[in-house]
Amino acid sequence: MTKFFPLAFYLFSLLFISCSDNDKSQTDDSPVSQEDSRAKRGKRVAVTGFNSTDYFIYRGEPMGFQYELLESFSDHSGYDIVIKPENHPDKAINMLRSGEADILAISLTVNKPARRGIKYTGPIGETRQVLVQRKPEGWQKMTGEEVEKSLVRDKAGLKHKTVYVQGGSVHAGRLRSLSREIGGKVIVVEVPIDDEVLIQQVDRGEIDYTVCDENVALVNASYYPGIDVGTPVSNLQELAWAVRKADSKTLLNELNEWLAEFRKTPEYSILYAKYFRNDRSGAIVKSEYFALNTGRISRWDEIIKVYSESIGWDWQLLASLICQESRFNPQAMSSVGAYGLMQVMPETGVNFGIDIRSSPQNNIKAGTRYIKWLHSIFDPEIEDRDERIKFILAAYNAGPGHILDAMRLAEKNGMDPLEWDNSVRQWLLKKSDPQYYSDTIVKSGYFRGGQTVTFVDEILERYEHYINIVP
Repeated sequence: MTKFFPLAFYLFSLLFISCSDNDKSQTDDSPVSQEDSRAKRGKRVAVTGFNSTDYFIYRGEPMGFQYELLESFSDHSGYDIVIKPENHPDKAINMLRSGEADILAISLTVNKPARRGIKYTGPIGETRQVLVQRKPEGWQKMTGEEVEKSLVRDKAGLKHKTVYVQGGSVHAGRLRSLSREIGGKVIVVEVPIDDEVLIQQVDRGEIDYTVCDENVALVNASYYPGIDVGTPVSNLQELAWAVRKADSKTLLNELNEWLAEFRKTPEYSILYAKYFRNDRSGAIVKSEYFALNTGRISRWDEIIKVYSESIGWDWQLLASLICQESRFNPQAMSSVGAYGLMQVMPETGVNFGIDIRSSPQNNIKAGTRYIKWLHSIFDPEIEDRDERIKFILAAYNAGPGHILDAMRLAEKNGMDPLEWDNSVRQWLLKKSDPQYYSDTIVKSGYFRGGQTVTFVDEILERYEHYINIVP
């Protein structure tokens, strides 16, 4: 690796520290306080559905009931949770059985016995299954009694009716049991479409009936006032996650212990209300920045796509960096004067001949020019593209001098200077310790690296969520 950069490089690089007021962002200087914040117990893969309650992107941020439950479990357990999206229940279960996933984080109705090869966790909630049907045309001008007369309110009213449900869901089995209970056949059509799309089809008049969990149905009724979800077709049922039966004892115990305590907390109640009793849910789903519907992350997506090509990045990665820096606010300003979507220092714009305040486009242009300059430093050193991106993100936040210092420290101490996660990030954290920042190989001096480490982690984690959700 490069052993020496001339003084002019370091003076020049100081002009480009664009994003963070590092000295003011952390209050504890001790090396102990800057231990690596990432999970220390390894990775667990969770599969969950992507829809308007479980997992989605809104205004550039990952959200959802299942997503936030997984985040809470990650915080509690120390596992690094990686999410894989899958809406089809059978495919999700097969991902668990095959070992592709460790946790099935969808709302499974608890049936006894459990499906082959899986074990249910303790309950994450309760619900019942309800019929989703369309209110009569002109219902707004009818009396409540007139509307009620037009709807199926007795389960026996489903005799010889056709009900569409998601294939692989428990709803088909429930309707077949209902046929036996009411002494007349309910025609069940299983389709490869998730519950929310089927509800939308009921609202549009494309199908007459579907069945889904009541908590999901109630949320969707806030989007589509023309549907009715008031007819239950099952009793109250527990909902749970699942793990693989063959090798799950430790994980299952950890999940059950955590769930039993977490469900007693105000945090759980707030989380449940946020996604299932929130009057704003309809506005979120109808927003231009509800990515599941529109594929959009921000109002700047088209500009981001253009400039991401100039640096050879996926546009979602550049979008994640911009979200981290400014939450897509083009007037954002830091306490040290970094400005705009990419939190560029004015001196950076001057060096590239760009007025960073003149337009959001110019701000992104300056930011990506800086990234291109960072590539010129790290590309010759680090062959692996994924590793190189981590170093460049870190340098975008801290300046390249501090990152090169950490690489030298890693190499001097017998570790890989070209690997971020298990090597260089640790040495960046040690740059607040006099034992290390006073070393003669350190050119840029003291630095508190905790913010930079978190900066890289959060951008890459958000990027993975963007890839999961945004085309």
